[in-house]
Amino acid sequence: MEVFNEQVVKRVNKSAQLVIKILSFVLLITVPIICVLLANIIPYMVFVGLFLLIGGIYIVWYVVTSQRVEFEYSVSGDELDISKIISLRKRKRICKVPIREIEKLEKGEKSVEGIKFLKCFQAAHDIDKDEENYYAVFNSPVYGKSLLIFTPNEQILEGMKKYLNKDIVLKLFYNRNAG
Repeated sequence: MEVFNEQVVKRVNKSAQLVIKILSFVLLITVPIICVLLANIIPYMVFVGLFLLIGGIYIVWYVVTSQRVEFEYSVSGDELDISKIISLRKRKRICKVPIREIEKLEKGEKSVEGIKFLKCFQAAHDIDKDEENYYAVFNSPVYGKSLLIFTPNEQILEGMKKYLNKDIVLKLFYNRNAG
């Protein structure tokens, strides 16, 4: 019987997302006001300002709601599939990792320091909380040596356990240093 585990993790918004929201609201207000002020010189600018305000409301709504990002981890058989869900309207696969290909799976960034990666996949709840994040090193057929940063729960880890290298299982689940 094939095991299927799934987890949805909401990304924590950082200051960059707040700046984008504030900037979009400021532009929504200032651009139509500038158009109305230019109406003294060019009379039809009032209509342009009104059109920009109406279109801007939709654009600001779209930008603000696009800042809500979730990651979906799913373990099906011996594959870990990670998708990015943007505002519940767009889904994009980040990566599909054969669990047997994972060379290293540990908590904390110190475990992967000094290793060069051709591709880094970030799918963590909060990228700055190092104590919560797991770092998985694997060889991707497309990108080569890759790093996956994610925040799995116990169900996802248990689903992966059966297919992980025994040294990783001993170190991760039984706190033993193998090899």
